[in-house]
Amino acid sequence: RFDRLRYVELKHGRISQLAFLGQITTRGGTHLPGSIDYAGHSFSSYPNGLAALFGPDSVPDRGTVQIFCFIGLLELFVMKDIEGT
Repeated sequence: RFDRLRYVELKHGRISQLAFLGQITTRGGTHLPGSIDYAGHSFSSYPNGLAALFGPDSVPDRGTVQIFCFIGLLELFVMKDIEGT
């Protein structure tokens, strides 16, 4: 049980570090190039931080659902605890 808790702690720590770096990068003005959808909206047209999810210029609801579903798929199928590694 302790090894499992250690694994989960490390995984969540790494995810937190990536989230922090993503926040710092976008707050610094660096955004992905190109369009985020077929309508031609660019990544830089959306605000930073929580305003991207809950503000007046936020990502559409379907986009938010896609983000959370992708995170769930990663959690269930990609980021697995493999014994002996």
